[in-house]
Amino acid sequence: MNYLPILSAALSRGGHYADIFFENTLANSLVLQDGIVSQASQTVSYGAGIRTLAGDRTGYAYTMDLSERELLKAAHSAACIADGGATTQPLALSATAPLTENRYPILRPWTEIGVEATKDMLMALDAFARGLDPRVVKVRAAINNRTQEVRFANSLGETFLDVRPRATLIVIVVMQDGTQTEMGYASEAASMGGEFLTTERIQRVAREAVHRATIMFEAVQPEGGEMPVVMAAGASGILLHEAIGHAFEADFNRKQTSIFADKLGQMICSPDITIVDDGTQKGDSGALNFDDEGIPGQRTVLVDRGRLNSYMHDRISAAHYGVSPTGNGRRESFRHAPVPRMRSTYMLAGEATEDDVIRSVKRGIYACSFTNGQVQIGAGDFTFYMKQGYLIEDGHLTRPIRDVNIIGNGPKALADISMVASNLIVDPSGGMCGKEGQSVSVSQGLPTVLVNRLTVGGV
Repeated sequence: MNYLPILSAALSRGGHYADIFFENTLANSLVLQDGIVSQASQTVSYGAGIRTLAGDRTGYAYTMDLSERELLKAAHSAACIADGGATTQPLALSATAPLTENRYPILRPWTEIGVEATKDMLMALDAFARGLDPRVVKVRAAINNRTQEVRFANSLGETFLDVRPRATLIVIVVMQDGTQTEMGYASEAASMGGEFLTTERIQRVAREAVHRATIMFEAVQPEGGEMPVVMAAGASGILLHEAIGHAFEADFNRKQTSIFADKLGQMICSPDITIVDDGTQKGDSGALNFDDEGIPGQRTVLVDRGRLNSYMHDRISAAHYGVSPTGNGRRESFRHAPVPRMRSTYMLAGEATEDDVIRSVKRGIYACSFTNGQVQIGAGDFTFYMKQGYLIEDGHLTRPIRDVNIIGNGPKALADISMVASNLIVDPSGGMCGKEGQSVSVSQGLPTVLVNRLTVGGV
């Protein structure tokens, strides 16, 4: 198809930039419960979104009919919404240079993995989990996969084709000991094809779910109050993502709604801390060959040795700040316009050992995993529900704890980090991040860190 007439229509009311995002996504899901595969689904998402930019104005329209007539109608709609000044003309299209490295090569297409093979994996997982501990009474598991094919062209003459796989394994176990019932949850996600589905992985995730449920039988609720909190490596990165990461997204700063809006170039935390947002990790849930605006995937240093170095930019915010886009323009599907979003956000390793960090605390808690949380982007205040952790008493981990809230302020918590261990883990469970009604796949990570003061409260 010749995209130039469509791009010309998108620019017909004075836009300075336009792009077309074509998507064809095939997604599958199988769910096991009560020893049987009880749910199976397959969905197809197919269409195109057309965007026009005119200054700070955005016009966006999409269609599931990819005929030239309907694409032109969508392009004219986007142009009318943006309605800028003098018209421009798109440049001749030229194919983007081939990738030097595909960050998510598909070694085995998901279309080659039949329903029966996936079902057999789920049944094997169920048997393995039940065999780990006789107290396991229920197993629920799901295998979800998606392959998204994207074709992109813009008025600058840039084009790309990207095939993006994603896979998720989720395991929930329920264990019963006398009258006490506990639940454990574990998951892994990756940008991979059918090679994701291995016996080693399903056993690892099942073992982790059982381990987490087992700990809960002995867990107690600690006394509340303000105290030091040691964030465990890996899964605690959700706190970095939610309480701090969103405030680095450039649209919040451009609109002056982020607490970091006037902090660019300033010291905001210890010089021991460097935070990056990375789209280059092979197979990671946040990996990108290109973002959804045609910008090559890259690694962005947000905080450089304590200094706020960069926001996460899409094309709009980059133009506002007079910098280059950072490859953070992302969208859930062709139905949505891209906005600045995280990819894989993590803190670099420090020099301390985890034992050093724990030994430095006389009385506090060691936080292992979090679930639901609430964050105010403007003020930075947050509340997170900590599912599991341990008491720290006289520099040692003692009793397991459960069901507490961690309350604080993101920028203050960042400034209160006084020790950073050398054991960075990017959490393999991945996740989906929501913003403006759309979700994208992300990951986050953290080495073990000590936050000098956070409020710990009971549920």
